[in-house]
Amino acid sequence: MALIRLNNQSLTAVSALPAGLDTGKVLQVQTATTSTSTAITSTTFADTTLTASITPSSTSSKILVITSSFIDARSSDGQSGAGIRLLRDTTTLFSDTGGNAFFINAATSSGATVIKGRMSTNYLDSPSTTNALTYKIQGRGTTSNDTVTFQHNSYVSMITLMEIAG
Repeated sequence: MALIRLNNQSLTAVSALPAGLDTGKVLQVQTATTSTSTAITSTTFADTTLTASITPSSTSSKILVITSSFIDARSSDGQSGAGIRLLRDTTTLFSDTGGNAFFINAATSSGATVIKGRMSTNYLDSPSTTNALTYKIQGRGTTSNDTVTFQHNSYVSMITLMEIAG
C-alpha cells in the first residue's frame, strides 16, 4: 500500500489541515429555547424572549443563526398577521419590512381571524468581531387590531447559533 503524504509530511507528523482546508468547520454551537408566552399588541417590533449569545473565536468566523418561533396571531377585524425581525445586538439583520420578507397574513370576509404556526428562519452573519454577540427575534402585528403571541400556550421556540470557521 502506498503512503499518502500531505505537504511532504508523513501522516504521523501532520498536526493540522493545510491552510484553507479548515474553513466551514463548526467551531461551537449555542442553543436556547423559551416557552415564555409573549403577547404583542402593536405594529412596532417588540422582544419575544427568544435570544441567545455567542462569542466568536476569530474575526473571520461566520455565525449561522437558525430560529423556529411558534406564533399565534389573531384579530377581531377579519385580517390578522405577524412579522418578525432578527437582530444582532442592536443591528437589524433582516426584517419583514425590508427586502427580506418574513411575514404571515390571513384575511376573512368578517369576524375573527386566527393564524397559528411556526415561523422558521436561517441567516448567515459575518460579524467580523471576537466580542460577545447577542441574537434575538422580535415580533409585531401587521395592524393595530392584531394580538400576536409568541410561544402561545407554552409552545417552545428555539434559536441555534453556530460559529463557522471562515
